[in-house]
Amino acid sequence: MASVDLIKFLDKYIGSLLCLLLSINKLFRHKKIHKYDKILLIQLWGIGETILTLPAIQALRKQYKKSNIDILVTERNKEIYYKNKFINNVKVLKLNPFSIKLFILKNLRKYDLIIDMEEYLNISAIISFYVGRERIGYSHGIRSKLYTETVDYNDRQHVVYTFLDLLKPLNIKSNVDKLPKLNYSSNDKKNINNLLRKYNVAKKDFLIGFGVGAAESAKSRMWPKERFAELADYLIKKCNAKIILIGNKKEKKSIDELQDLIINKNNSFNIAGLINTREMFYLISLCSLFIGNDSGPMHVSAAQGIKTIGLFGCNLPVRFRPFGKNNYYIYKKKTQDACINVHKREIGECKHGMENACVKKIQVNDVLKEVKKLI
Repeated sequence: MASVDLIKFLDKYIGSLLCLLLSINKLFRHKKIHKYDKILLIQLWGIGETILTLPAIQALRKQYKKSNIDILVTERNKEIYYKNKFINNVKVLKLNPFSIKLFILKNLRKYDLIIDMEEYLNISAIISFYVGRERIGYSHGIRSKLYTETVDYNDRQHVVYTFLDLLKPLNIKSNVDKLPKLNYSSNDKKNINNLLRKYNVAKKDFLIGFGVGAAESAKSRMWPKERFAELADYLIKKCNAKIILIGNKKEKKSIDELQDLIINKNNSFNIAGLINTREMFYLISLCSLFIGNDSGPMHVSAAQGIKTIGLFGCNLPVRFRPFGKNNYYIYKKKTQDACINVHKREIGECKHGMENACVKKIQVNDVLKEVKKLI
């Protein structure tokens, strides 16, 4: 897959032009359909947001029990839908012109209904235009001209409800208080159990997961590693905890540096780059507590029903806090001004710079106050 920056650049400029041209094209005139036998959902990007689509998909399936419901994803987020009982087929798309064109040609007007769950990508609207007879998406931007029904993006509520809003044109309402759990295979479970035995970690141990990384688009969401290390030492000493440091291969160097700062290193375990996405689902499910930056693993923890504390700065917790009961967030800014607005394509670094990133307002004692509520 092309680099994230290149994909975003092409989508913003080339994608916007294509949306404009298609919006004045009367090639596909809209006829209202009263029965949706074939439905396609589109969700192409981050792990965290993808997890937050699950309640909407569950509600859709409840209404359309006999319909074929497919979802279009990328390699980046496909594992979120592994063995999901609400979906018939997971279709994986490579974000390059050839693969996109091939998907469109193979599925031209195949689906009765498209629900585009992307907040800003133009390419998802373009795909919707060609493969769906009816199309639901958000009402902002030139891309909205390609939908047959639009819904306002409410940025003052949790994103779980913002995804559920896409079902309003279908008269579907749903009361949600938790996320569906994420699935993993018996082999994923076996691999993690073997890894824990290698580290002499037993299931009876008090495991605390640390999600210390963040997506490459906004690294300023990361709480300082020095504070994570101080927090780890406190929890190891006071709670006899064992700390699992979670991250991907690209984050291994920074997590190595974090672990070097922990005094009681023998009770911390750096598994960055050692496990795959589904194995992470199972590993996090073994934790008694999870503390993490505003990123995918934090949402994994919430979905797995683990007590979760999310650390926020650039993003607003009203939108992206860990969803469900027994979950907390820490946000120290006095104002509700977000440096990150996904639906506005504002996904860069903190407006105040890396050195003064908003998340750095959170101190170790702030986290410990929340920990004491949960253990």
